[in-house]
Amino acid sequence: MNQQHFDILIIGAGLSGIGTACHLRQQCPDRQFAILERRERIGGTWDLFRYPGIRSDSDMFSFGFNFRPWNGLKVLADGASIRNYIADTAKEFDVTEHIRFGVDLQEANWESSQGHWTLQGTQNGAAVTYTCNVLISCTGYYDYRQGYLPQFDGIDQFDGQVIHPQQWPQDLDYADKKVLVIGSGATAVTLVPAMADKASHVTMLQRSPTYVLSVPAEDKISAFLRKWLPESLVYRMARKRNIKLHRWIFKAAKRWPSLTRRLMLRGVRKAMGKDFDMRHFSPDYKPWDQRLCAVPDGDLFEAINAGKASVVTDEVATFTESGVRLKSGQELEADIVITATGLNVQVLGGMALRVDDQPVEISRRLTYKGVLMEGVPNMAWVFGYTNAAWTLKADLSADYICRLLNHMKATGQGVFMPVDREGCKAEESVMAALKSGYVARADHLLPRQGTKYPWSLMNDYEKDRKILLETPIDDGILNFYKKIAKPTSVEQPAIEESCTN
Repeated sequence: MNQQHFDILIIGAGLSGIGTACHLRQQCPDRQFAILERRERIGGTWDLFRYPGIRSDSDMFSFGFNFRPWNGLKVLADGASIRNYIADTAKEFDVTEHIRFGVDLQEANWESSQGHWTLQGTQNGAAVTYTCNVLISCTGYYDYRQGYLPQFDGIDQFDGQVIHPQQWPQDLDYADKKVLVIGSGATAVTLVPAMADKASHVTMLQRSPTYVLSVPAEDKISAFLRKWLPESLVYRMARKRNIKLHRWIFKAAKRWPSLTRRLMLRGVRKAMGKDFDMRHFSPDYKPWDQRLCAVPDGDLFEAINAGKASVVTDEVATFTESGVRLKSGQELEADIVITATGLNVQVLGGMALRVDDQPVEISRRLTYKGVLMEGVPNMAWVFGYTNAAWTLKADLSADYICRLLNHMKATGQGVFMPVDREGCKAEESVMAALKSGYVARADHLLPRQGTKYPWSLMNDYEKDRKILLETPIDDGILNFYKKIAKPTSVEQPAIEESCTN
């Protein structure tokens, strides 16, 4: 059995994991770390998904790392470009050599007697054990092994192919075939125009509509400014502009939902024409109760207007041999059915979490500043924004973790742990602001939201930036210890040495 000890272990070599490692390299250069990655390649989400048209759903100037500019002009970049960007960043900051590929972790256990984490799993099929002083989870929030698939009646009698985008076959030939995409989220609105040119026809079948916004495919302002100004300055200007614009749209949607809705639907009406049935793009919920879908230069609208694609709002009654029959009685023929029906939420990549062999029920815990876990020693998780570019919060979280580690070094502390002594736990989860189906299905898995800060999430970049980067680390809630005794219970650890606060 192979056992290795590191000061810090990062789980996941995707956007968050590579970004966190780069922050460590720059701000904590004396810390020995490794990245444990289940897959065989860098990239996480952007290596896993390979379906046609895969792209970001946030603009790349704010989606890129704050320490390494995204230098392209595409507003929504394709998956391959993002994957290369992550890999190039890892290489530039000498992070690649710290990755251990093929590591599938089953359990992480904090051992108070040893003052470290012990991680059990397999690496390329062989049992492996890793230990570390600090554990950082950068696993995202969904199950990489399989996506969400509802139970469809009669699916076994369908003569064609049924494909989930998370398991996309690279040799799929859909030329001149009838394609039915079930779903209305970011994946569906990406697939439909991407497949429309080769397929004989693509139909998007949605149970309910989503807010779809057309955004420029290229940042023309930056393209113009690059002719006269240094590229680095143009990048900073574009990033600042886009962050403020997105925050304004979100705040406007929450403050004036009816007005925001009218403006969004007006844009669709302009793109689709006065005779189009707007019920297909008129959701029955308020803007930003779910994530918005962005389409570059209105490519989805163009495909529909050109007759290459269509949208149907209905529900599947049953699959048939030649397609699906809807609850309205209408039948849709298809050679290929793509179930763009969403994802399964998974916390910590499915790894079990324990403190001194006692299970930690994550759904009963709070998160501290959205970065640390209540009552769990020396553990952090990097969890991005769901109402803005993911990386904005991921970068802030990594910066905060580095500040925390440097504070511990300066004060001679060995263990940190946030403790809720005021009973701040609320019923809602940390993702409750979104009303999406996948969030509702995962409510029993996610940490709880707190009744007040620092246990409540603000999802506000400006406020989070100030708090995570400027306010004192030692705040009386985050406790520091030179060592920790075996807890009498997982809920309320017994501290052997008094905290420094």
